[in-house]
Amino acid sequence: MRIISFLPSATDIIWEIGLFDCLVGVSEDCNWPAQVKDKPLVARTRIDVSGLSAAEIDRLVNASASEAHSLYAVDAELMAQLKPDLVITQDLCEVCAVSSGDLASACPIGTEVFSMNPRSMEDVISSVIDLAKRLGLEERGRTVAETMRAKIESVRMAVARLDRPRVFVAEWMDPPYGSGHWLPEMVQAAGGRNLLSRPGEYSFATSWEAVLAEDPELIVLAACGFDIEQALARTGELCLPVRTVVVDGDAYYSRPAPRIADGVRQLAHLLHPGVLEDPGLPAVELPLSAVSAS
Repeated sequence: MRIISFLPSATDIIWEIGLFDCLVGVSEDCNWPAQVKDKPLVARTRIDVSGLSAAEIDRLVNASASEAHSLYAVDAELMAQLKPDLVITQDLCEVCAVSSGDLASACPIGTEVFSMNPRSMEDVISSVIDLAKRLGLEERGRTVAETMRAKIESVRMAVARLDRPRVFVAEWMDPPYGSGHWLPEMVQAAGGRNLLSRPGEYSFATSWEAVLAEDPELIVLAACGFDIEQALARTGELCLPVRTVVVDGDAYYSRPAPRIADGVRQLAHLLHPGVLEDPGLPAVELPLSAVSAS
């Protein structure tokens, strides 16, 4: 089978179930594992974010959405040359990855399009099985899914009787975005009390004043689509009067793939360091401020 993945989470799953050699093309956002850099790029983002601040990126993305312009350019000629049997995409978020609408005139006639749209943590786990089943490796998918469940359940059990600190997870920093979809469930599983958002809902723009009014005990900056270095470069001089930790949001939080189970473990360590060991994922604590952010 020849597969093109426009979805970073699908690329992660394909690696985990052992079908990476069947992957003949990817999007620019597919950045894991390291070997993915050798795959042909069939889709690129139209916005060059290098050198842009978090606020500038937010404005450009919102302007593109309001004008109904896709954020991605799909190389139809290259797709035709690669002759995929299956193209994997999504329709959950036009910012996060190529959507099926982007393929209307680019996908070779007769090619199957498989759309993945998880909204909850259980959806994420089930999507591993669903994709593996479609690729003929259902049992491998079930093994990966059970490993995810076991990691998350071990954390739930460890924090079950502990106090639950108040947590705000930001999917963006300027303006701050309240977390959506499966992220509130990750906080709950890790032994925290999630603030301002509910499971399954979309992320939303808010303000640091509104966040601080909720009296959080921990703020986690898990920027959607950015690794920790990219996120740190855009925190600027952000100093909040609350413990604030920057993490790799792209790999372990916003991407609905097996590694969110490791994100739950990291959250649990940040919330309950005396109970849960540090899983060794990237994390940087920002300096505290004596005053609220403006």
